[in-house]
Amino acid sequence: MDEHRLGLKPVYRRVWAPRGRTPLAHVRPRYRWLYVYAFLRPNTGESEFWLLPSVSTEVFNLVLSAFAQLRGSGEEKVVLVVLDRAGWHTSGGLRVPEGVGLVYLPPYSPELQPVERVWPLVDAVVANGQVGTEEELWERVESRCAYLQTQRELIRNHTLFHWWPGGC
Repeated sequence: MDEHRLGLKPVYRRVWAPRGRTPLAHVRPRYRWLYVYAFLRPNTGESEFWLLPSVSTEVFNLVLSAFAQLRGSGEEKVVLVVLDRAGWHTSGGLRVPEGVGLVYLPPYSPELQPVERVWPLVDAVVANGQVGTEEELWERVESRCAYLQTQRELIRNHTLFHWWPGGC
């Protein structure tokens, strides 16, 4: 599980250009954001995405509760969530739903977080382009996340590390 910020500020990637010519990217940077909360299972490629306007302990409580309900966690079923040590993940105000266990990664180790490898796939709809409005940004990212939820093999190929339990 992790969160990712996207906004009206452009996402740049390398592009092909003829030798000696500099590619131009006309942009108008603006600072309006949306946050993508992602839960995924590297072994199967299953994924769930939530798009929200902010990130905080209160919002994370809502997302974690919705995820627990979606997964049916409780006395009979325990769901482990691997996450980093962001302030809202470790806050004293965090309410962990019944049947959910939190497993924290070591500090400063994003390379161990499988979901970090999914963010370039999410960014693809806005990379090297210009998004006109906040509504357009939400529509593009929402459709991309819906598409990615159907692409289990793609998610699995990007996130199933050889050392992950049940990995290759």
